[in-house]
Amino acid sequence: MGEAEALLLDRSLRFSEHETALEQGWLLAEMEQRFGYGLDELARRFDRSVSWVSRRLALVELLPEAIQQQVREGKISAHVAMKYLVPAARINLEDCQRMAAAFAQHHCDTRQAGQLYAAWRGGSPVIRQRLLDEPALFFKAQRQAAPRATAAPAAELLRDLEMAASDCEPCHPATGGRGCRGDGWPATRSRAAPDRTPGKPTSPSGRENPAGARAAC
Repeated sequence: MGEAEALLLDRSLRFSEHETALEQGWLLAEMEQRFGYGLDELARRFDRSVSWVSRRLALVELLPEAIQQQVREGKISAHVAMKYLVPAARINLEDCQRMAAAFAQHHCDTRQAGQLYAAWRGGSPVIRQRLLDEPALFFKAQRQAAPRATAAPAAELLRDLEMAASDCEPCHPATGGRGCRGDGWPATRSRAAPDRTPGKPTSPSGRENPAGARAAC
């Protein structure tokens, strides 16, 4: 058995099958450094995708020890760290650390972390500074905006229903219920047919011809 295989066997015996992403990242980094394995070889040996390997290596190679500790303690999920803190670290390590502190302080789930990261990623340097200075203000604004966003489709539906009701004529027995289909939605209106009263020939335009006159062909 080679040294690399022995290392894999040893780690598999010492760790449960529910290894954390950090534990996987440490093992991958050790094999990368000791044996010079590249991403493709690591992916083959672990029977995983190259992307899976790359994300876990970035977790332990790009993020500072302080953030890794927050992940170990469960203050930040490994998924959030890989998806948002790793790319932030590639752009600005100091901002990444401040963003991690905000995630931990406000117990951010994936959606909330994604909102803050997206706002930071798309903002100017001044906006980024303001977001990380006052993350609580940002999250408060997001909570206040959420009810308005969910209410908009309901309001649009109500307007559609009101318009449909205004188009529906009253269904009186005297009219034979011509105003609607009977299910509350307006009946389809057809174009009024020209008067075809016997004895009153009409032209193709619908106007009466002189008495008995033949319409021009």
